[in-house]
Amino acid sequence: MGFLSDLVADLRRDLTAHPPDRDALRRTAADAPPPRDLGVALAGAARADGVALIAEVKRASPSAGSIAADADPVAQARAYAAAGAAAVSVLTERTHFGGSLEDLVAVRDVVDVPLLRKDFLIDADQVLAARAAGADAVLLIAASLDDDELRALISASRELGMEPLVESHTDEDLDRVLATDARIVGVNARDLETLEVDVAAARTRIGRLRDRIAVFESGIRTRADVEHAVAAGASAILVGETLMRAGDPAASARVLLGREERTT
Repeated sequence: MGFLSDLVADLRRDLTAHPPDRDALRRTAADAPPPRDLGVALAGAARADGVALIAEVKRASPSAGSIAADADPVAQARAYAAAGAAAVSVLTERTHFGGSLEDLVAVRDVVDVPLLRKDFLIDADQVLAARAAGADAVLLIAASLDDDELRALISASRELGMEPLVESHTDEDLDRVLATDARIVGVNARDLETLEVDVAAARTRIGRLRDRIAVFESGIRTRADVEHAVAAGASAILVGETLMRAGDPAASARVLLGREERTT
């Protein structure tokens, strides 16, 4: 067992013991603003800038510990959008990442770009909760789902108007994802069991995504890292820790996008 396996096992027990109020979630989701198209946003930004940036709001992580415990998600998201991020990711997992659905709700009110709920989603009710909170897309982690669950959650997302970002972090994961019709596919350089990062392996893996929107995740710190990811086949990058640690997140985002040479 590793980090992901342990977390998902705990989550399955919790969802069984405390199922959400599905009817209430459906009513709230029905009143939520229409979802914005993540795929369209990423493809358009990639054409304009050579790469699309999904900029992430997260306060902590199991690998880095506390990153920005007192960060204001609204201010952070505004800075990202102003700098040209194609989408904003909000980490809503509370125990290990310090996030919440309340963060996502707050961000939804202040940005016009698509909003991704990043969490460990294993049940259709969690996807529904994301839409009820105003998410435009959700992250689905292949390693936390069997094949039937993965296809079911892709379908559940689309039924709510959300195109998911389907993430892989091993060759086996990627094989399983490519066997689906996922349109936006993430390759995470971080092994979610060991939490170790292998950027070289991820670059090799992302080269297989010829007909998908390819998102490179983890290990992006500099403009050179971005250029290497794009050369390997990425059309988008998802960056959290680097931007959360930056004194000026907007300037840091512009550097990653190649709009500025360096931060001041």
